[in-house]
Amino acid sequence: MDIRFTHCRALAVAGLSIAALITSCGGTGDANQPGPQGATPSQGRAAAIAEPVTVASGLEAPWSVVFPDGATLVSERDSARILEVLDDGSTRVIGTVEGVAAAGEGGLLGLAVDDEQRLYVYSTAADGNRIQRFTLAGDPGGLELGQAETLLDGIPAANYHDGGRLAFGPDGMLYATTGDAGQRDTAQDRTSLAGKILRMTPDGDAPDDNPFPGSLTYSYGHRNPQGLAWSDDGTMFATEFGQNTWDELNIITPGANYGWPVVEGIAGTDGFADPVQQWDPKAASPSGMAHRDGTLYIANLRGQVLRTVPAADPGRSVDYFTGDYGRLRDVAVGPDGDVWILTSNTDGRGEPSEADDQLLRLPVQAP
Repeated sequence: MDIRFTHCRALAVAGLSIAALITSCGGTGDANQPGPQGATPSQGRAAAIAEPVTVASGLEAPWSVVFPDGATLVSERDSARILEVLDDGSTRVIGTVEGVAAAGEGGLLGLAVDDEQRLYVYSTAADGNRIQRFTLAGDPGGLELGQAETLLDGIPAANYHDGGRLAFGPDGMLYATTGDAGQRDTAQDRTSLAGKILRMTPDGDAPDDNPFPGSLTYSYGHRNPQGLAWSDDGTMFATEFGQNTWDELNIITPGANYGWPVVEGIAGTDGFADPVQQWDPKAASPSGMAHRDGTLYIANLRGQVLRTVPAADPGRSVDYFTGDYGRLRDVAVGPDGDVWILTSNTDGRGEPSEADDQLLRLPVQAP
């Protein structure tokens, strides 16, 4: 049965809560399909959301946003540029990543920052995807990109399914999502770097407590995961693009097999971990994800929606801004505590406005 969603836009009323919006706009999901089968109304108090504020515009296929020590940096997929967004909304190039071979979904993708304010970059080169580390020189407003140190290369790459998200977990380890690069069976091959969530030390080594000794593989059986986030209790979540049937929100546990290409979505098959929520790809295509105060925020491309999920009850969700800003690529929590969103309308699949692409700031208040 297809899961049908009721998409409701968050009105520009400061202090209107997610729970109130659900009541006023109606539920999401089929009443006969509760829990993880689809989006159903969240319960209880939630953060209050107002309308986004445009921070910067005119970006070119932006992919990731991070906040190193008082600065705001954005990656551009096709230009291979890393931009610093200034307080007045203007941007300046801090550096161009050398050797990026942008094609299709490949190019300059995810960014992450460690406690030493070093920048980690996932990008596509001629011989595959790679993870590099850069120092940042200077102060906010005048940052410059240092020399590249390659931590991992040879990750299978293609025009599609490159994964690309980087994030540091609460354990201080670096996590990376990789796609199957169009070679479906590699997702089930634990020796392949494709179709995985990888876990490594900040220097790119396999931690001793990884589930498979000497391997970077943390979980496998993924098609094209692009979102990573952790709740306050350390639960790890990942979003994943399905093929034609289901996109997924998964809870990630060490060594688990998430089924691709044998199963897609909730299958109830022994040996495979089922998602906690699934969506029709036309209503989703979930990319970046962030966690704030018990709520997961998920940026969706085809669905053109910011989807919120309570981390304590992840089979439920509610949608905001459906179609208002087009395709959404990334979402992150800024140092101000607000939620920051990158649109993705200039990536070759959207319908860009004169302002696109944009970096938006979404004011959020705790309940």
